[in-house]
Amino acid sequence: MKGIWLKCLFSVVLLGYLVFGIYWSSEVAKVEQCTGVKVIVADSAENKFVTVAEIIRELDGFTEHSVGKLLREINTDSVETYLNIIDKVESASCVIMNDGEIIITVNPMHPVLRVFDNDDSYYVNREGKRIEADARYYLNVPVVSGSFDPCHQAIDLIPLVEYISSEPQWNSLISMIKVDKRHNVILVPMIRGHVINFGDTKDIENKFERLRCMYKDVLPVKGWDYYDTLTVKWRGQVVATRRYKKLAAPVIEYDESIEDEMPQDIGGMLTDASDQVKI
Repeated sequence: MKGIWLKCLFSVVLLGYLVFGIYWSSEVAKVEQCTGVKVIVADSAENKFVTVAEIIRELDGFTEHSVGKLLREINTDSVETYLNIIDKVESASCVIMNDGEIIITVNPMHPVLRVFDNDDSYYVNREGKRIEADARYYLNVPVVSGSFDPCHQAIDLIPLVEYISSEPQWNSLISMIKVDKRHNVILVPMIRGHVINFGDTKDIENKFERLRCMYKDVLPVKGWDYYDTLTVKWRGQVVATRRYKKLAAPVIEYDESIEDEMPQDIGGMLTDASDQVKI
């Protein structure tokens, strides 16, 4: 019984101390002033289009006018909300430290795609947030071209883009992704002469395995411009459309050495070079 009584007494004392601490903190907060505002931009060396000076300008005097102001009069939530709306900002936080200093941390936008959408050109991150393309900066990310809408967005292609980026041979080969229709994703290789109809973004690994067969055993024999389209959208086969028109002269010169640099380990077996091949 004595042990239980002591536990109850300790709990009451601890609860009282907690209530007093909360009360005391709230009273102090009523009169505590802002001692300064510090802006931190993470990864600014990588994303040079977002700087501390630019964030300070966006806040329009907040950093100067907040010093000496009562902390209870400063709405940190509104600062976060405002900064997160800016297209160049991936995420932002605004917190008050124990010494009364306000720390604003900004994570710049991390685009994963460059999108050419009809007449618009913009970058998007994983969540689909856009930043309009600007001549002041250039980001080396995969390029996607097509017509997109809220039901059919460029970020739907991220699984395909990530797979290509993770495989050195495909990353060096694929120069662009075009979207004709939702189920007609077109890959444009660096090797001039043909395009790849990839279909949708499902069954990615299997589709690329079938392409390996074509690049290893068929195209070196038939010629890189013998077919104008390689289609892997249908499971278990490659449908290759023969070229009946002479390939037009290139408008922009390309590096033909990439054909010699084609990885030798592109695997698989393909014994028939007919228009429709079962894999």
